[in-house]
Amino acid sequence: MAGKTKKNKPLILVTEDDKENQKYLDLILRKLYDVDFCESPDEFYECLSQKKYDLIIMDMTLGGEKSGLRLTREIKDSDKYKHIPVVGLSAHVFSQDRLKAIEAGVDVYLTKPIENKKLIDTLESLIN
Repeated sequence: MAGKTKKNKPLILVTEDDKENQKYLDLILRKLYDVDFCESPDEFYECLSQKKYDLIIMDMTLGGEKSGLRLTREIKDSDKYKHIPVVGLSAHVFSQDRLKAIEAGVDVYLTKPIENKKLIDTLESLIN
């Protein structure tokens, strides 16, 4: 592109334990963002300690010892990470699920399946 300087893409951390959802999100996001994926709480904290993320997409129902709700609560209680916007992404559509996610600290709660445009619009509004 003539006349444009190369700009660093925003860096997003996607915490998602389903491989198919990872592939889908990677396909949608990689054109606009640099994207890292993690599948577990240990990987999540390892990624956070190594890079400075502009946004986190959090699967609310991660398997393992800590749910996405708990991870969100932990980072929003942390002075070091609480500034990072968190988009909660879940297959759970009930109002109590949304309320729990908001109480945990998500900035936005979206449900799967998500329309590509809605996801990108949401991410853009939080990053900018």
